[in-house]
Amino acid sequence: MEKSHPTLGCCGLDCGLCPRFHTAGTSRCPGCGGPGFAQKHPACGFHSCCFKNKGLEACALCAEYPCPRFDREDGSRDSFVTHRRVRDNQRAIREDGLEAFLHRQRGRMAFLEAALARHNDGRSKGLYCLAAALLSAGGLDGALRATDGGADLKALLAALAAAEGEALKLRK
Repeated sequence: MEKSHPTLGCCGLDCGLCPRFHTAGTSRCPGCGGPGFAQKHPACGFHSCCFKNKGLEACALCAEYPCPRFDREDGSRDSFVTHRRVRDNQRAIREDGLEAFLHRQRGRMAFLEAALARHNDGRSKGLYCLAAALLSAGGLDGALRATDGGADLKALLAALAAAEGEALKLRK
């Protein structure tokens, strides 16, 4: 059984903004509840509780949210994708609704797809994924537009991250 929105992790991760989601081959992750998810992540407690047991797309839609499972999800560590926005994403889903949240995320994914298509030098996918997940949507759009005039996207994202007080690196 597959989720309707596999780019959104039940836990609030931005699966569609993860480098493994944008990878070809056997290491590609299908996103939360996407095709082949059970083989890649058979023991995901968030997915089991939220989607398998309750049929929900995100934990924020559960009457029991936030449950004790989130006591361990404090955003202080990252995997292939940053966990810093997990609680913020859940809050946005709860307050604004799933469709409004997904609409905003599609804008972030559009930035990421454009950055990868136009500016990826083979070593920048992780940086662009982090930027898409952490930086303001308006800032991302402005940075991408500025590259039409020849500006360097990496430098623009570094300056935007500094201005917004974000570190564009994973915390392991």
